[in-house]
Amino acid sequence: MTDAPISATSIPLYLQISESLIREIAAGRLVNGERLPPERQLATQYGTTVRTLRKALLELEKQSLLERVQGSGNYVRSSQSAQSIYSMFRLELHQGGGLPHADILSVDYVKKPDDLPAFGTSAHGNRMRRLRYLDGVKIAIEEIWLDGDSGRVDPTQMSDSLYRYYRLNLGFWITRAEDRVSIARVPEWTPESFTKPAGEVVGYIERFSWAQTPDAVEFSRTWFDTDKALYVQRLT
Repeated sequence: MTDAPISATSIPLYLQISESLIREIAAGRLVNGERLPPERQLATQYGTTVRTLRKALLELEKQSLLERVQGSGNYVRSSQSAQSIYSMFRLELHQGGGLPHADILSVDYVKKPDDLPAFGTSAHGNRMRRLRYLDGVKIAIEEIWLDGDSGRVDPTQMSDSLYRYYRLNLGFWITRAEDRVSIARVPEWTPESFTKPAGEVVGYIERFSWAQTPDAVEFSRTWFDTDKALYVQRLT
């Protein structure tokens, strides 16, 4: 299968920066009390303006992840209650962290196949296939099924964070998820640009996700390259 990615709506740049920093803190690459580089240097690192960077830092400050000391700089403050757009994305680079990004390979509204685990209340579902990156590194392919009764997915409005898309466009949010991690063979539909060919054994995650209803609204399966990324679950 060749790559034919669909353009997706990226989350705003300031949120990309704040999410990247949140994941760095969660992974321990930025530790409590550490002083961040000067704002102009950090803005250059992220390829943005100081104004946009300060907007990103304000998001961290709101979550008590950052303390601004007048005349001294910005200092990391660890917090167990921080909320991240990607807080339920469990794959990280080997060195920790990494900002998630996705290429949409296909979006279809189809009848659920017989081999799909039971979930939701509809016989149909939105099937989304994506190629996933962390800091620009290809790390996984995924197939996500959203139950048909939860709404129809518009690929032109999708963002890198599906859970954010659900909340903003379909009016519900994911409250919990159950992951089952094992190994599996890369599926036949994998794009040629993925790091592993079809049939090779890689890390594998099956996830059921719930919103505000008793039945799971989403089922997904992710095949990830263990040479590039690890599954990380932190207990707090």
